[in-house]
Amino acid sequence: MNTQDFLLQQYGPRESMEYDVVIVGAGPAGLATAIRLKQLASAAGSEVSVVVLEKGAEPGAHILSGAIMDPRALTELIPDWKEKGAPLKQAVTADEFLFLSETGARATPHGLLPDCFKNEGNYIVSLGEVVQWLAAQAEELGVEIFPGFAAAEVLYAEDGTVRGVATGNMGLGKDGDPTDHFQLGMELRGKYTIFAEGSRGHLGKQLIERFALDAGKDPQSYGLGLKELWEVPAASHRAGLVVHTAGWPLDADTYGGSFLYHAADNRIAIGFVVGLDYANPWLSPFEEFQRFKTHPAIAKHLAGGRRISYGARAITAGGLLSLPKTVFPGGALVGCDAGYLNASRIKGSHAAIKSGMLCAESLFEALAAGRCGDVLSAYPQAFEKSWLHAELLQAKNFKQWFKKGRATATLMTGIEQWLLPRLGVKCPPWTLRRTAADHTFLKPADQCERIAYPKPDGKLSFDRLSSVFVSNTNHEENQPAHLRLRDEQAALDINLMTFAGPEARFCPAGVYEYVGQANGRQRLQINAQNCLHCKTCDIKDPTQNITWVVPEGGGGPAYAGM
Repeated sequence: MNTQDFLLQQYGPRESMEYDVVIVGAGPAGLATAIRLKQLASAAGSEVSVVVLEKGAEPGAHILSGAIMDPRALTELIPDWKEKGAPLKQAVTADEFLFLSETGARATPHGLLPDCFKNEGNYIVSLGEVVQWLAAQAEELGVEIFPGFAAAEVLYAEDGTVRGVATGNMGLGKDGDPTDHFQLGMELRGKYTIFAEGSRGHLGKQLIERFALDAGKDPQSYGLGLKELWEVPAASHRAGLVVHTAGWPLDADTYGGSFLYHAADNRIAIGFVVGLDYANPWLSPFEEFQRFKTHPAIAKHLAGGRRISYGARAITAGGLLSLPKTVFPGGALVGCDAGYLNASRIKGSHAAIKSGMLCAESLFEALAAGRCGDVLSAYPQAFEKSWLHAELLQAKNFKQWFKKGRATATLMTGIEQWLLPRLGVKCPPWTLRRTAADHTFLKPADQCERIAYPKPDGKLSFDRLSSVFVSNTNHEENQPAHLRLRDEQAALDINLMTFAGPEARFCPAGVYEYVGQANGRQRLQINAQNCLHCKTCDIKDPTQNITWVVPEGGGGPAYAGM
């Protein structure tokens, strides 16, 4: 008998609630699904019960994105968003794209910028603030939102149909035994269950495997995005300026780049993205980000400023060729849980909202017809006819070109995203495939050049622990670790011996630490309380030995303004 069955036997049964639709995740995709469903029901004079579960302490607490927002989908969802006070405060006023060497910067002429790097009509936003606003719109329509409740388990009917989710137990001690504050999780059952957990969703990952949703698709590809929010003097601020870079400090064979957005209120959002298919185990995305900020072309934007927040999050970047089947009996995947982000535009919020709307329309049709627990086939059919599909089709090869080196990728991105559209060819007539998952690319440490990173100066560059501090991350310490090793010995025999302990470098929060013992051996210490819920370890671990599961609801970062 496993632990959960034992707890159910001793303390059960779990309380349950019934809804028409259960949605996991109060991000742009989940909230758009809920809002559109309620809009359709209201227009038809019918009632649809909708609940949204959110593992963060409040909607937006775990949301991290650059972010430049294309308002196209939001305008379709809520046409009067300006009148309703949506926090899209700062329109983009100028675009720059720089290729960096160690000390120099070469700007791309605006006329040669591919359309995917142009942001006229878009807005620099705090996506967390946008999500808070969307949550308020959803609640006005009658959507129930339960913050601080982490969906920990998928519920299945006897025939294998998804019938809802169960929230995690509360009040378990580190040893897994109930404490005096123990509470069983709750079951939320629905006619349909929609998963909108964001990139590398814990339950979405299970569903993709159970229903073989990725059969015939390219392996998914991810990046790690790191972000800081700065407050700078008015003299250093150019409201609406957008800067993207490629090149230094990454080598020519490593996918990645940066963003720097002059947001409203003298704030700058600065970030760095590293593709998680990198090969050198000595590479540290966090240190690359810190080093990047010291470049003269970047440091000048931050002069006299102070860092006020930090965070990190995995990015689902495989695009259309890696997009899994998004429907299964009783439910669907939306947003980055599926992988709708357009890596060429570095944008996903508009895609998340649109995918949620398309899913909601198929849901309403099914519920109106009295259906329950079947496959929402109208959702992927509608996606294939949508502007979002056309957008992702144009960008289908973007990430794949970078496996052929930066020079080739730059040339082919120019051809596919600048030249061909001007010749009337919107979709590249060729297709590049990926065959290997990100975790397979690491090379043994003794085959790679060790990277010596400079010590942080505390002004432009910082260490991990001080960074985690300004992310407002907190977990109840007396709870089972939510980062689990399938085989503890493999971490030592393979990760440490072959790859020099890469988890100590690819984690952006200092969660993994190899510690010497009195017997001269090493052990892997997991500082789970530092976890930013970025999911990098679940993706990049070379033996797929690490599994991220949800901690108690309400734990994790509490991002402000991110």
